Amino acid sequence: MRKAFVIIVLLFLAALTTRAQQFPLLDKSPADIIYFPLKAPSSKDPEVKPIIKVIYSRPQKNGREIFGVLEQFGKVWRVGANESTEIKFFETVKLGDKKIKHGTYSLFAIPNSDKWIIIINKITDKWGAFTYDQSADVARIEVPVIKSSKTIEAFSITFIPTDSGAKMMMGWDNTIVEVPFVFSGKK
Repeated sequence: MRKAFVIIVLLFLAALTTRAQQFPLLDKSPADIIYFPLKAPSSKDPEVKPIIKVIYSRPQKNGREIFGVLEQFGKVWRVGANESTEIKFFETVKLGDKKIKHGTYSLFAIPNSDKWIIIINKITDKWGAFTYDQSADVARIEVPVIKSSKTIEAFSITFIPTDSGAKMMMGWDNTIVEVPFVFSGKK
């Protein structure tokens, strides 16, 4: 009886070990979420509500040359890695002269050495930019490239408040771009 009990316990432990091995390894480009205002998700103040949320993957430089080599100049890029980057507007915003209604969109870019074209597209939940469809673009804006004084190892996005809304800053390697959003009720 004791042998049977020990065998059952060992089989149970072996089954648990097998189950634990079914989890995938950590992705090389982990996902991240950034909000504007930055404190929106953790604020206890009911007046602090999110205006923008970006869900993106953060690829690493790992000694590679990024823009112009890994990410080709003049080609549509998913702005990150893995799935296309998702941007959600909780209210109507303006990008350049285009109004973008509240909702969820994909964020793409066409990087060049001196400027990027930032693209807001209505097709979401796609892998990369392989099936990007320009006819689904909602807005485009051209923004200048700013050279970073320090290497940015992991692709990163953050927001900086402005008088009229916010600048979404994207940086990787030695490149930074600022994307200006204007919020409703602000000029």
